[in-house]
Amino acid sequence: MSQLEQIETAILSLPSHDFEKLRQWFLNLDYELWDEQIERDIADGKLEALAAEALAKFTESINEFEL
Repeated sequence: MSQLEQIETAILSLPSHDFEKLRQWFLNLDYELWDEQIERDIADGKLEALAAEALAKFTESINEFEL
């Protein structure tokens, strides 16, 4: 049995209260890792083109509204 299979088996055998605590811990970890990745992408300039496109579309929609 692989380590992953052992972990899966252990998780499935947890009492519901412990399973809920593990689930919350894992979700929080996932959110933290995602936030760290976004911060790295921002620092590396990977979102510049997307931000520029969003601002251009926003400005365009404001200009259309003012007409």
